[in-house]
Amino acid sequence: MKELLAQSIRDSLQVLGITSETFSVEQTDNFTHGDYATNVALVAAKSQKRNPKELAREIADRLSKKLPKGVERVEVAGPGFLNFFLSREYFSDTVKEILADEKDYGRNKTLKGKKVMVEYTDPNPFKELHIGHLMSNTIGESIARLFEAQGAVVKRACYQGDVGLHVAKAIWGMQSVPTRDDMPLEKLSLEAKMRYLGHAYQLGAAAYEDGRKDDIEMLNRMIYDRSDQAVNKLYIWGRKISLEYFEEQYKKLGTKFDFFFFESEAAPTGKEVVEKGLKGGIFEKSDLPAPGVAPASARHAGWRQAGGAVIFRAEKHDQTLHTRVFVNSQGLPTYEAKELGLALMKEREWHHDASIVITGNEVNDYFRVLLAAMKLVLPELAEKTEHLSHGMLRLPTGKMSSRKGEVITADSLIMQIAALVEKKIEERDYSDEQKASITDKVSVGAIKYSILRQAVGGDIIFDFDKSISFEGDSGPYLQYAATRAQSVLLKAKKEGIKASVAHVPAEVVPFERLLSYFPETVARAAREFAPHLLVTYLIELAGAFNSFYAHEQIVSREDEHSSYKVALTTAFRVVMENGLGILGVSIPEKM
Repeated sequence: MKELLAQSIRDSLQVLGITSETFSVEQTDNFTHGDYATNVALVAAKSQKRNPKELAREIADRLSKKLPKGVERVEVAGPGFLNFFLSREYFSDTVKEILADEKDYGRNKTLKGKKVMVEYTDPNPFKELHIGHLMSNTIGESIARLFEAQGAVVKRACYQGDVGLHVAKAIWGMQSVPTRDDMPLEKLSLEAKMRYLGHAYQLGAAAYEDGRKDDIEMLNRMIYDRSDQAVNKLYIWGRKISLEYFEEQYKKLGTKFDFFFFESEAAPTGKEVVEKGLKGGIFEKSDLPAPGVAPASARHAGWRQAGGAVIFRAEKHDQTLHTRVFVNSQGLPTYEAKELGLALMKEREWHHDASIVITGNEVNDYFRVLLAAMKLVLPELAEKTEHLSHGMLRLPTGKMSSRKGEVITADSLIMQIAALVEKKIEERDYSDEQKASITDKVSVGAIKYSILRQAVGGDIIFDFDKSISFEGDSGPYLQYAATRAQSVLLKAKKEGIKASVAHVPAEVVPFERLLSYFPETVARAAREFAPHLLVTYLIELAGAFNSFYAHEQIVSREDEHSSYKVALTTAFRVVMENGLGILGVSIPEKM
């Protein structure tokens, strides 16, 4: 409807001889002011040197001659706004459409034929999955699903740092950690094995700071070269355990990746790209330390001393950028070079139209330099690469550090939330199996909602109590509204009342209007890389339904409109399923 109104306005302006202006058509906050409003007259009045209200009346008269189907009337309001009122039939037709389309409602074909690769999560083997990875995974999965809803073919990719100093530190720690004869590593659970690797990394990180830097860097070289059998054995074991553990976490979060890329595979390809660029004058040799401050992320540590290294002087191309190392003085490709190799690997593995890379915002400066270099050495790939960064997920205790062993793992956060949910539902008359299912879905949904409820980019302080509340601004609140609707539908089925639009009441209820906004909301959220827009919409919709539920008797054999109310409830359930599905949130059977 929004696009239909915009096109009608453009057509009317053309007939009136007014040059097309940049105007907005937005949903109104107050339905008494119509369903949509536009500022076109206010904008056009400036260039036309006209009174906005008079011009608004002229545009309204023109529009009234041929309003889009479903629009009842247009009115001039305030200093020159135009308010559009949709017909009663439009909303009942929308309900009919939702019931017919079901899972397809809200989807469109805007990006049909387009191939999009979304890269996210990106954990490092030999380290546990932490709450920062939860941010990336939750946002990345929702972005992937938003693009699928636009008709794109989406492939999910995960890029993992299976080589580098963090691996060398972990293996140094593994060599130093004594194993108990009565409890060999292979008898430990997968989670315990990962805790062991995390402890080994802490030991190695501490040793690196306490005078063993040269030893660990030599070990790093061995890992790259695969030159030591004993080291290789530890490396293979630790990598295998890490990947098995990550896969278990992805299952909990509802993610299934299509491609797994690794730094060990990207390194040689990236180095070749840099060597080619070196010959072309894009990169250069340096005997001087590379300027710049070390970034916080271990993934992007290419700032180290660059004596004999290959560097990219990005400031030559953009004064706001800085120099970075792409091959270090030991001849090893840095994260920057590997990223160039990754871009090529993605393209060779699956030719795509767009590559969306999701990371924490602490590497924004790094990515700007990387993309500047990519534009020169791999221009076609740079053109279709989009970097989307998010903030940090923090607990009230503050910032975490894997080096100091202060990491809050994804698993531990999920378990903490699960314990709170279990306590909340412990007195409900559900079977153990039902309680387990509810706990799993509500705990993961609570975390995902807390991440997606605000615009991508800002930090989040996780609120445990608020996250599991069944009232207000929370994931469980949305899940509860959806399960409430389902219970109404089960009651209607028992009473033999089927959903129907045969007898429609004269009054349009607020949540009925909101149902029609779902497709536009999904499209905008995808266009703006903004899952929070969908979250905000679903909260408003759930609130409107709950109000309807509180004030109306939906299931009643004596009410001629009961079948339509059941149809409305069915439509609400469909939209909630589709909307929460895009966010990666499952709905329990009961709450």
